[in-house]
Amino acid sequence: MTHREVARGGDEGGVEPQVPGGASASANGHGRRGGPPGKGRAVSDASIAASRAAPTSDVQVTGDTLSLGSIISVARWGTPVHLSTEVMDAVGRSVQLKNKLVAKGEAIYGVTTGFGDSADRQLSPDRAAALQRSLVNMMGCGMGRHAPLEEARATVLIRANCLARGHSAVRPAIIERLLLLLNHGVTPAIPEQGSVGASGDLVPLSYLAAVLCGEREVFYEQELMPAKVALSRLGLEPLKLQSKEALALLNGTAYMAGVACLAAYDAQTVALTADLCTALTTEVLRGMQGAFSPFLHDVTKPHQGQMRSARNVRALLRGSAMVFDGDSPGGEGPTRGVKRLSQRVQNSYSVRCAPHFIGAMWDTLDWVERWLCTEVNSSTDNPLFDIEAGAVATGGNFAGSHVGLASDALRTATASVGDLIDRQLASIVDERHSNGLPANLAAPVPPGHPEAGIRHGFKGLQIACSSLTAEALHLCTPVTAFSRSTECHNQDKVSMATIAARRTREVVRHVENVLACHLLALCQAAELRGKERLGATRPAFERIRTVSPALEGDRELERDIAAVARLIRDRELLQDLPMQHDVAHVGAAQ
Repeated sequence: MTHREVARGGDEGGVEPQVPGGASASANGHGRRGGPPGKGRAVSDASIAASRAAPTSDVQVTGDTLSLGSIISVARWGTPVHLSTEVMDAVGRSVQLKNKLVAKGEAIYGVTTGFGDSADRQLSPDRAAALQRSLVNMMGCGMGRHAPLEEARATVLIRANCLARGHSAVRPAIIERLLLLLNHGVTPAIPEQGSVGASGDLVPLSYLAAVLCGEREVFYEQELMPAKVALSRLGLEPLKLQSKEALALLNGTAYMAGVACLAAYDAQTVALTADLCTALTTEVLRGMQGAFSPFLHDVTKPHQGQMRSARNVRALLRGSAMVFDGDSPGGEGPTRGVKRLSQRVQNSYSVRCAPHFIGAMWDTLDWVERWLCTEVNSSTDNPLFDIEAGAVATGGNFAGSHVGLASDALRTATASVGDLIDRQLASIVDERHSNGLPANLAAPVPPGHPEAGIRHGFKGLQIACSSLTAEALHLCTPVTAFSRSTECHNQDKVSMATIAARRTREVVRHVENVLACHLLALCQAAELRGKERLGATRPAFERIRTVSPALEGDRELERDIAAVARLIRDRELLQDLPMQHDVAHVGAAQ
């Protein structure tokens, strides 16, 4: 089985890799302590049709051109990756500068001094290598389940790219080994917990460094095994880290950034699917499409994301026989007194204000992606070597403030959209608000039918969806607000960005399931209204029907939800829909 097949494994019905104790990987890429990531698409593709194809070109690591698209391509699809020969000179020169300064007897943080609060203790150069091994060993205290393979692979790629900038004084062989492991599908088993996101992801990244040394564990050939065994199968000897190299590997933001980049790409899919849900909701409620007019969004309140969302909804409503063209479904005004209209002249907030909420998410994604692209193309360890000045610079580029704040903001925007979708679902299952749809969308039967009064349709699904929405909203507390003073008050202000990124990934997964619940109900409502009357949303309806038939009598919907959630995450649901799929800054090198 190829690495690409492994990377696409457990959540597509294939063989799930086993982890120690016999626990298998679950559908979201986790087992008891690990499992494979789900299938994804390259974020730099301009259309869904293009993103469905496997990448055709390798990714070159240059230190300054890594895009979110290439991260997705390598992390999820196993696209081969190579170190650009153009960076070799700078990488080698930084090593030469380091060796020169060490030979002069200079006290260089983490090279000839202790770490953190122990930086006032200078060591002789002959102890430099032992110091690096000590750092890797003492940081091996990760906890919790293993990170999904796609996040661990993104971590390896980002760390290699940051080191390739040539400021970190590591040998080219270190970077080449990282990329070799990626290309052969050898993935460090990284416990999720243990980083405060300040002096970089010290604990998670120690598992990456240890693997280079043939220690700890990796996922390889669908198994969790000792790193030394995997290296042996590839005919490789463990590396011996030299001065500064362990610190350069550990002292960076690669893990938090990897998690955040994957979450940001999946959040784009959430926003696209929310636009689709809004269009379908407008249809099945027999709503007014005037709420999405260019006048309201392009002229009177022209936020870029809001305009984009409204444009998507307008395109999806094109050709629909269910919606009203203008703003008023009523006839002429009453000749005398008061006239009761057949329905209200405007949609509820969760429908007509949807572009404002989804649009805010689109605009959040815009700057989040710019920040993340800058982060993954930066030198994020300490100290750094200035080749031109012939000097070493000690600072704090390992701080994850931008990743943390971006994750907190994106998580809040995503959960807000999840809440919007939950409210749309509540409208279509409630006969008091659904404009003529049956209660809970239960398929109607004559009074004398054996199941008359028994069917409850989507009642249970709506309850479960509401629970999931509440959980997503609960996770929106800003993690970056919980800085801790640690490591003898040397790390007295920290970002907590790693936890923030992980929480954002969790919220994205929750909202994917919220969207799946709503789409199942929307398809049922479309059946009841007459699916042939749908507009440009019809391809999405048909695609959902390939994995979930219409609900007649009550049945379990757990597998239906999971199947539609996979369609969402894989972007298969979005194929052939007239929507703007690209994002302005995705794929732009910083």
